[in-house]
Order: sequence, then C-alpha cells, then structure tokens
Amino acid sequence: MGYVDHPAFGTAVIGRLIETEGLRVAIVPQPNWRDDLRDFKKFGRPRLFFAVTAGVMDSMVNHYTARKRRRSNDAYTPGGVPGFRPDYPTIVYTSILKELFPEVPVVIGGVEASLRRLTHYDYWADRLRPSILFDSGADLLIYGMGEQPLRELLRLLKKGVPFHTLKTIRQTAILLDSRQPPPKVKKWNTLELASFETCLKDKKAFARNFKFIEKESNTLEPGTVLLQKTANKTVWVNPPFPVMSEKEMDYIFDLPYTRLPHPKYKRRGPIPAYEMIRHSINMHRGCFGGCSFCTISAHQGKFIASRSKESILKEARAITQMPDFKGYISDMGGPSANMYRMAGIDLDLCKQCKRASCIFPNICFNLNIDHRPMIDIYRSVAQIPGVKKAFVSSGIRYDLLVSDQKAFDKKYGLSAYLEQVVLHHVSGRLKVAPEHTSERVLRIMRKPSFKTFFAFKKKFDAINRKYRLKQQLIPYFISSHPGSALEDMAELAAITKELGFHLEQVQDFTPTPMTLATVIYYSGYHPYTLQKVYTAHTIEEKTEQNRFFFWYKKENRGWIRKQLSRMRRPYLLKKLLG
Repeated sequence: MGYVDHPAFGTAVIGRLIETEGLRVAIVPQPNWRDDLRDFKKFGRPRLFFAVTAGVMDSMVNHYTARKRRRSNDAYTPGGVPGFRPDYPTIVYTSILKELFPEVPVVIGGVEASLRRLTHYDYWADRLRPSILFDSGADLLIYGMGEQPLRELLRLLKKGVPFHTLKTIRQTAILLDSRQPPPKVKKWNTLELASFETCLKDKKAFARNFKFIEKESNTLEPGTVLLQKTANKTVWVNPPFPVMSEKEMDYIFDLPYTRLPHPKYKRRGPIPAYEMIRHSINMHRGCFGGCSFCTISAHQGKFIASRSKESILKEARAITQMPDFKGYISDMGGPSANMYRMAGIDLDLCKQCKRASCIFPNICFNLNIDHRPMIDIYRSVAQIPGVKKAFVSSGIRYDLLVSDQKAFDKKYGLSAYLEQVVLHHVSGRLKVAPEHTSERVLRIMRKPSFKTFFAFKKKFDAINRKYRLKQQLIPYFISSHPGSALEDMAELAAITKELGFHLEQVQDFTPTPMTLATVIYYSGYHPYTLQKVYTAHTIEEKTEQNRFFFWYKKENRGWIRKQLSRMRRPYLLKKLLG
C-alpha cells in the first residue's frame, strides 16, 4: 500500500515506533516485484531484519469481490490505480528477500500474516493452506496489533541477543524443524492442534481446531502455546500480550505523525483510503461483539484498549491545524463506535471467561456499558475552536443501546448517548448492522434477535419525532452467510420492505481466514457443535440470495415471482410484489 504517515496506517505506526527506539528505518512501499528487483536492493542489507506487511487489509479482499471478480481500483494506492501489489504480497515479498539476502531474518506482520498464522481456508484458491510462515519462508511472524511484540523484539536485539534464539516472545509465531528441541516455557501450557495434513483429510478436525484457537485468543490472561504440525515442521504460536493500557495507547497515538501521504505521490493523485480517514480519530481498539463473519477480534482482540480523553483531544486539535481542514471531523470511533472504555466490572470473573462475545447471546451482567465517557468526549471535541461538527461514522452496536429498564438506561447513559449522536453527530444517516432477519441465521452470526432492531428503530424514530428531525436509519445486511437459505432472504426482503427500507448498504458474504463463518463455509460444520450447517457455495447461489435485496428493481421482479411460486410462499409474493 502507499505510504501515509497517519496512525490509521500500520506501516506508519511501526516505522515511528522503531524510530523512537533510536533506530533508523527505511520503508519501501509497494516495491516492484516484476522488474530487476531494484526496489528490494536499494537500501542494501539491514543491520537487524527485514519487516514485511501487506498493509491494513488482506490483499485478496482488496483485489477481489465476493464473487472473485478482480476489482478495478485499489483504495490504498495513489490515484486508486490497481496493479501495484501482487496477490499475497507477504509471501511474494518475503520470498524475494530470502532469495536476495538469505542470511537476513525476515519478520512478517499485518492483517494478512496475522490471520493466516495457522492452517486456514483460502476462498480465492478454494483450498486449505498451511501457515503463511510455511508458504513465505519468514523467520518470525507477529500477529495482532504489533507494537508490543515489536518493542520486545527490538529490546532483545539491541541487547545483542541472537535473532535465531528469539522463540518465546509473546504474540509471535515461528516455524520449528521437527529435529529441533521445542523452546523451554515454564509458565505456559501447550496445546497441539490437528495437523495441516489431518485437516486436509478431515474437515471436522479443521472445524474443531477453530474452537480452541478462538477460545485461547479470547482469554484475559493468555498463557497457552498453540502447536500445529505441517510436513516435517511445527508452527509454534506464542500467547498474545495482555491488552494495552491507556498509557501505552496514548504513546502510540501521540507519536509525531505528519498525518499526510508521502509528498512523492502528489502527481499520482489522492489515496482514496486516506481521503476517507484523514480527519478521523480512532478512540479505541478491539471489539467484544464476536460476530462470526468478522476478523476484528481475531486481529485486534476481544478486549477494548482505549486512549485517554486528553490524547483524543490533542489529536482533534492537531486535525484543526491541517491546511485542508474545513471544520468537519469525519469520524470519532473505532471498530464499533460505542465500545470506548468498556470492560468487565469484576476482572476476576473475566479471567475465568473465554466467551467469544460479551454481548451474545445476551449482554454479560459483568460488562460495564457506560456510554457517558463518550458523550463527554463528543461534547468536548465539538467545543474545540475550528470544529464545526464531529461525526460518528463508525458502525454503532445498537443492541448496547436497547434496554427496557429505565434505571439501567439512565445509569449507563444509553438513551442520552443515542440522542447526542442523532442530534449532533450524524449527517442525516445513522449506520447500524442487524445483518439478517432470520433468528436461526442471526444465532450463527452471533447477532441479536431482529426484535432488538425493532426496539432500536422505535427509539430512533421517537427521537426524530421529539426534535422534528428527518434522520435516516441505514441498516447493513449480508446475503449467503452460512445458515442462510434462499427462503431466508425472501423473508428478509419482505420484512425490510414493510419497515420502509430500500436496501443499499448490502454485501455478499466473503469467507476470510480465521473467522467462524469461514470455517463453517469450508467444512460444513459448526466448530462448537460439529453439527452440519447449510451454506450457499456457488456464484449462482450467492447471486440469487443477493438479488432479493433488490426486489424493487424491475429486472428482478419476474425472477422473484418465479422463485416464490416455486417455494410456495404466496404471502411473501403478495408482500414483495403486491
């Protein structure tokens, strides 16, 4: 991806972090892998190691649609021009470096490496692949948000510890030869997963693996090494670091970023991804939603790491000084906008828990869902000279805002938060994600009952009536998710039509590595029950499910009439097409 010196871009964060350790770092964005490889040689041999990342988005999701069509643009390249990165760049770049500089260690990280650290299903190749360590030949993999393991790696290397001995740094993975003795770990447990070869033969074994991987990534005090054999080697995955403290988060976001793309891109055009976030503020990391189709908790973690109010206001003031700032902060949010500073009330209870979600199938009684700190920050940012409006554009977990207990609602500022957002922080549209209407599908998604969305919409509409507003509610939905049949999509279309929605913000399910839904898609089994689950697989099946979103389009009406007649659903036919 193109280089942008902004805290929303991982390469900039890592570069600035290395710089603060007193080291020099050379960054080569989007090197040309098709010529004489001069980009890989221009800085010569590094003193410590090469570091490779594919960026903040999996390259295959970036390059292809859910129907495996090549995208015509690249949001992370100047001018949006495609073709500046190969497919699987982590593998391609690392292989080139190992060929040019075989004696120099290569460290890989970022979303692509992180979510491919163990045996995973690759939707685009339609097969299981081993750990990316095996395919790339890298010496060390840093998974998740990489600041903590990177600092520990640099600290040890600066002390003179040889690279090849660094096998037990938290939140890293290595590949061991079967002839090598395993690293000595005193306080950690070890858990051996079904091997890559076993997973190839037995889809149930692959599904069963996921349950153990997810549970170990969702513990507050991680202490288990995951092992997985591949051919004559073993992938060794050390447990992650504990969640970052407020002080650590502030340190990362307070580094001296210019908040600008590299000046060499001026003639090539703007970077679309940067244009979207250049005036935005990330208040926290992590997500405890645990949605089956989402990779956020697999990469950033389930537990929320939040910045201090002072750090957030400092960034807001810095944004107002940017030459192109017109008074509008585009987003104050995070993976889910309204999870800032949320955590367990009694952390001793959290230490015993390995639930994938703190809010499914219900909101945990031990979860502090206080929204008042966010209200305070929103109001403080709005008072900064030069700020005309500060938007909340990140998706809001609406199920956190629905309660029929007035005392509970008041204690945690739920209705007050929704009023604050609707009145002052949206530009006519509020985005939420019910994802589906079928109770069966929603359970597989780990999303709340659609009845919760009805209750939320009722609150939203009441605020609009109270203040005489015309704000819109924009719901997101997914088609062809595991468990969703064509009949479920027909029901979804009828229900959303009754609610007055002409759906636009929709997507087709895309299987991505290390998610529950992807494991179900490939294996056909739910990892936690090992029960079979139906999933639409072919492009034709996926296209048909998606068409029900657009019942109002003339070209779909004949097809919908035919399908509903075949399904013998006359009541749906009447609801959709009258």
